[in-house]
Amino acid sequence: MLKGVAITGMGIISSIGTTVDENLESLISSKKGIAPIVNMHTRHKNAIKVGEVLQTNQQLANQLHLPNSHNYSRTALLGSIAAKQALKDARITNISEYKTGLISATSVGGMDMTEHHYNKFQTNSTSAKFINSHHAGDSTQKIASQLGITHFTTTISTACSSAANAIMLGARLITSGKLDRVIVGGTDCLSKFTINGFKTLLILSDTDCKPFDANRKGLNLGEAAAYLVLESDTIIKKEHKKVLAYLTGYANANDAFHQTASSVEGEGAYLAMQKALQKANLQAQNIDYINVHGTATPNNDASEGTAIQRVFKNEIPDYSSTKAFTGHTLAAAGAIEAVFSILTLQHNTLFPNLNFETQISELPKNPITKVTRKKVQHILSNSFGFGGNCSTLIFSKSE
Repeated sequence: MLKGVAITGMGIISSIGTTVDENLESLISSKKGIAPIVNMHTRHKNAIKVGEVLQTNQQLANQLHLPNSHNYSRTALLGSIAAKQALKDARITNISEYKTGLISATSVGGMDMTEHHYNKFQTNSTSAKFINSHHAGDSTQKIASQLGITHFTTTISTACSSAANAIMLGARLITSGKLDRVIVGGTDCLSKFTINGFKTLLILSDTDCKPFDANRKGLNLGEAAAYLVLESDTIIKKEHKKVLAYLTGYANANDAFHQTASSVEGEGAYLAMQKALQKANLQAQNIDYINVHGTATPNNDASEGTAIQRVFKNEIPDYSSTKAFTGHTLAAAGAIEAVFSILTLQHNTLFPNLNFETQISELPKNPITKVTRKKVQHILSNSFGFGGNCSTLIFSKSE
């Protein structure tokens, strides 16, 4: 097995906590963040449930000590807070000491502000400045500015696999010697655009979502941000840094089946998992736990279940979806679940698949439904997106 790329810091803000420790406490106590909408004004407010970060934009801006004249979208606010936590966790005080990059993922970008200001921006200067923060790269630029990163920045937007692909690209830049250190992850806020879009697709649930349950009705949208710090072996040795975990395997594939649906055979998911195992030089039986994509939509869970059975055959590992805690956080999901996977490794604790009752036919094994203590060495984490974008990451214990 390859040692992989070292992870030395992580940060997160989600509907179940504003720090890594708060998220861990919620996961261990099975405290979900799914509830009716509070901060947003939408006609669907009482018809759906979401995983909402309850702080207002002003409260988030105050944490970053931003002037009232700022034009940060909510996506940029959430991302900046989580990325700064990750940097602090990695004990990085001089960002320019090594070649450092930022790869940030988003799908919503500044849509939340565009929705509010679009009808006024041609005549109102305050509205115009928020329209300028609409594009996906704006949140990346603002996070980079908060961290002081100037060497390399880029944005990834591959739907719900975005953050996983950001982590993957960061690892490749380190192993190729292009960068010494990369902050990787994703951020997305709730917006009317995404709520209306998923409502139109008829895949939103009006109750708490039930991943991998035969009677699942659909997903709960969520908002969140999470970032990891990846560092080269050179830095680890020179600085004698503590390693939280290693990213040992990663891969992406595309089943080229449909704009929004996965194939019945789960071809893209199957290929991503197989290639990630090959990259990590691991066999399927070496995986102790899968953090499944598990959106609770009829299509995803059936397709992913089929793909898992194809890869693991009669030795399916323990698995669960943590989206019943946070909701589906879109482009941030891969990073949110990377943090949860690393917490699982650190604490030898599997977090439950909330709300599960009835087994699905596509996967002849039930998910973990309660907090479970188990020695864990290798975790496989799936992130699948619209357009067939399928990505798999493998995290391994640092000792």
